Amino acid sequence: MFLIPRPLFLVVVGSLVVSFHAASEEPRTKDPEPGTGPFRPEPGKFPPFEKAHAYRGELVFVDHVNRRGSLRVAGGSEVFFQHNPQPFAMLPYGIVRYHGAPADLRNIPLGTLLHVRAFLPPDPKNSAVPVVEKPSVEQPAENHVLLLEDEPSHCLREGMIWKLKEVDLHRNETKIIATLEPKAGGNGKPAEQTLTLDDGTRIWRGRECLAPADLVADGTWPTEGKKSLGGQSVQLGLGWLPAGTWENRVENQFHITDLWMDGTAMQRCASRQTGLHASFIRTRLMPAWVDAVEYGQFGRATVTATLFGGMDASLYADFKKGEQGVMAAAENTLKPWSSIVSSSHIASKGSILDVMREDAEPPFGSSGIQIRFETDLIIEGIRPGRIVRVRPASWPHVAAPREEYLIDHRTGLDDRFPTPAIFPRY
Repeated sequence: MFLIPRPLFLVVVGSLVVSFHAASEEPRTKDPEPGTGPFRPEPGKFPPFEKAHAYRGELVFVDHVNRRGSLRVAGGSEVFFQHNPQPFAMLPYGIVRYHGAPADLRNIPLGTLLHVRAFLPPDPKNSAVPVVEKPSVEQPAENHVLLLEDEPSHCLREGMIWKLKEVDLHRNETKIIATLEPKAGGNGKPAEQTLTLDDGTRIWRGRECLAPADLVADGTWPTEGKKSLGGQSVQLGLGWLPAGTWENRVENQFHITDLWMDGTAMQRCASRQTGLHASFIRTRLMPAWVDAVEYGQFGRATVTATLFGGMDASLYADFKKGEQGVMAAAENTLKPWSSIVSSSHIASKGSILDVMREDAEPPFGSSGIQIRFETDLIIEGIRPGRIVRVRPASWPHVAAPREEYLIDHRTGLDDRFPTPAIFPRY
């Protein structure tokens, strides 16, 4: 991802089938109204969520250690499978959500349909992914991501629910007719959408994880043919699979990877993912950026830093006034600087003087929590505008795998500023 010397501080729900053409095309064919065009984040500010460009696509490549990847973006003039994968990079404060819970890119399977909120590269010269010169619906110029979320995360945040109308089972193909509606209800009749599923679809019911065959066996679904499902409310995880023939193409039809039949099932998956991510952060440290440094004598300094948002509340609760802690310098990919032993080996040690919480709703990407950290060994990488990773003493002191950190003189420019060269040009 890019690096700059100062701090950097959703898809409208459209049809998930058949037409990828209309959802995002019109805004790109007209001159934007003043203040509504592509937005480039400013140094020193978290960018406004409402100015982010919204789109969606299938995850087809992940470089998780550098927080970047590629999506096959839905929309435009071509059929979906012909769209070239488009690279994206997470902003340092960008949030990933999976199964309605905090996540890392490594947690999301390839093929997952994701919703995106993104901006133009803050610094095109140091972009970790190719800068788009001629944007289109399927190749958006906004490829630096503030929010990346799967279908259930998106629906839960937006207050949307899937309603199952009918299931149609056949030996070689199973389809479900469904509508996507506001959970609170509303005016209008939502369009029916056709989705596929297969033996690999996971069906979550209460504490059970079932296969379609299990619903057939207990009489919930028919052995073959159609059955009305009466508008059953569910959450869906979506992906894409090749379908149909060249003469009878249905490439723009999405596939159900997961089906949550009730709130208990959804909450259990979210809880599992939350715990997985919390364990990950406790072993990699909390990301933040430095707001200010008050320098003292003989290497002493007090650092004010804002913790990034999107984490489980239990992680923020671990930061307490008077607690000892460690602060490590990092790059915009969130990779910390390290010695051969661990990042904590060369990090600044000290104590948390204060934990301050904003009364107002914080901007997206920010936790709204600042810490004041006093150390007697301030280092070059900890200065205003820089990214750091912080842990309280209660978190484990472990060594991250080699690919997840940088080592001073052994680290070249391409490691610090990962080039876009790994992304092919189609």
